[in-house]
Amino acid sequence: MVLESKQTTLAYRCPHCGAGVMTAVNLFHLKGSMVRLKCDCGKSAMEVNLAGNGKVRLTVPCIICPNPHHFTVSESIFFGSELFSLPCPYSDINICVMGEINHVKAELSRTELMLLELMEKNGITDFGALHGEEAEELLPDPQVLEIVMFVIRDLDAEGKIRCHCKDGEEREYDAEILPEGVKVTCKSCGASKVIPANSLLQAHEFLHCDSLELE
Repeated sequence: MVLESKQTTLAYRCPHCGAGVMTAVNLFHLKGSMVRLKCDCGKSAMEVNLAGNGKVRLTVPCIICPNPHHFTVSESIFFGSELFSLPCPYSDINICVMGEINHVKAELSRTELMLLELMEKNGITDFGALHGEEAEELLPDPQVLEIVMFVIRDLDAEGKIRCHCKDGEEREYDAEILPEGVKVTCKSCGASKVIPANSLLQAHEFLHCDSLELE
């Protein structure tokens, strides 16, 4: 199913109350003025406006980070996708989705379950606490984490992550954010290692490594 070219359903999750906030947006709305999608709790809002040259600019509150993230997508993606997601660049959790309404609702449900599992693992009882002192323990500094995740993806692409799998066996690596750093795990053999990400010094030291041994 292909969406009508100039209309989409847009949604984000409020970082304060956890509610999924959703609305229909068409090109007429955007040409008239900036669209501001506000949560009923009154504590967050997502802003959308035309950026020119066939682009749409979005300012999206983040369920994890203390500040919103800014994205720019093409009108063809914004209005023409069955489902298109924008993830937080530091946690990789989708914080904004657009597309056909049923696909958007399904993605909101999926990310809600992911967030509830993350909160349960870290002893957090409500969404609002994700932006309090508990949130500081949940995630390392975004700049530090960004460096570590970049190196992990680069090592994986070059085949320089080693685990207990035999040569030639298909393997897939997963990265999980923990209070003490980033845990890299092989989904096939279960070998893992935690990469410290609590300081820029640790992150830059890891930036120069040429391989990663999982235990």
